[in-house]
Amino acid sequence: MYFCNSLVKYKWFKLMKRVVITGLGALTPLGNDVTTFGNNLFEGKSGAAGITRFDPTLFKTKFACELKGFNATDFLDKADIRKTDPFTQYALVAADQAIKDSGLDFSKMNPFDTGVIWGSGQGGMLTFEEQVKEYTTGGFVPRFSPFFCPKIIVDIAAGLISIKYGLMGINYATVSACSTSNTAIMDAFNYIRWGKAKVFVTGGSEAPVTESAIGGFSSMKALSTRNDDPTAASRPFDVNRDGFVMGEGAGALILEEYEHAKQRGAKIYAEVAGAAMTADAYHMTATHPEGLGAYMGMKLALEDAGLNIGDVDYLNVHATSTPVGDISEAAAVARLFGDKSNVSVSATKSMTGHLLGAAGAIEAIASILSINRSMVPPTINLTDPDPSIPAGVNIVSGKAIEKKVNVAMSNTFGFGGHNGIVVFKKI
Repeated sequence: MYFCNSLVKYKWFKLMKRVVITGLGALTPLGNDVTTFGNNLFEGKSGAAGITRFDPTLFKTKFACELKGFNATDFLDKADIRKTDPFTQYALVAADQAIKDSGLDFSKMNPFDTGVIWGSGQGGMLTFEEQVKEYTTGGFVPRFSPFFCPKIIVDIAAGLISIKYGLMGINYATVSACSTSNTAIMDAFNYIRWGKAKVFVTGGSEAPVTESAIGGFSSMKALSTRNDDPTAASRPFDVNRDGFVMGEGAGALILEEYEHAKQRGAKIYAEVAGAAMTADAYHMTATHPEGLGAYMGMKLALEDAGLNIGDVDYLNVHATSTPVGDISEAAAVARLFGDKSNVSVSATKSMTGHLLGAAGAIEAIASILSINRSMVPPTINLTDPDPSIPAGVNIVSGKAIEKKVNVAMSNTFGFGGHNGIVVFKKI
């Protein structure tokens, strides 16, 4: 029976298509394109600064990792801006970068062969906030914009990307809190390897630097209050960490069936080797204290990729700089890789902040860049490592290191206990 099951599994794997990444787009607190983002990431720069989106005087946290020098009018016309929330605007800009980077000509393709799977954890939070304020101060006549509903729904970004480029394949949104865009990447990966599509535009976007989001996360005591030194506030694994720093932006990836990409002579950044999801089934917002869900998610992702533990060169951890979450993930890493592993670990949220539903896409790009640049980005602000970190968790701190990276793994975990892990490899 075991032999028969193994044979079936082998045949199934042989039938599945290979999936590669042929385009990238990034709109981040470290830069508004992939090259600038990558340069600042490997240089160890922080994207944190005082909040400019609103007056934060009355808030406990007065800083965030905002986009810098971004003006939607440089990319979109005024009519499109009026009809969309910033999270959708970010999605459209990042997706356009990735599509141009890929060199795809959709006019020469069957429109049903290309789909869009795009995620966001909160959707149109700013629009919701503004419209409710207008309603409550509008007197006796309720006033809402006719674009209110389409602006706030999470799936509108995927819909508008498909409309802009005439993409008529599989199209929907994913929502799994902070593992959202890894879920989107994973779904796109699976549909292509199952032969249901040739190409996907995928990723995630978030625009959470709003009064309601900052206020809500602050009331949970989830945000850092290091207002005197914002650039040092996001400090994963440091004993003095006091919460995460909110970030905003978008990350886009073009996933493509390998033979299709090869046939058109596409530039290939990396291959999507495997992916997995698990649930902690433990708490509404806290991670499992022993990291059981994270451990099993990483283990299953490697099994899906057909790789061994020793094959992983770089692990981009979820580590958000919260007291409980960082240690539970470190426990999961130590349990899976052991104390003699060669895997290099870094927490890039120390520089970008936490982009919520867009975090996975940005960190996937960071992982892919580590493969292409043969470098591992640093964890900044780690000056006093928490003694609770298990031995053998090799955190790259302070400065990036040069290292040949053939396999990179990216972790994302979300409220509700959602764990999403994706594995990339050099091709």
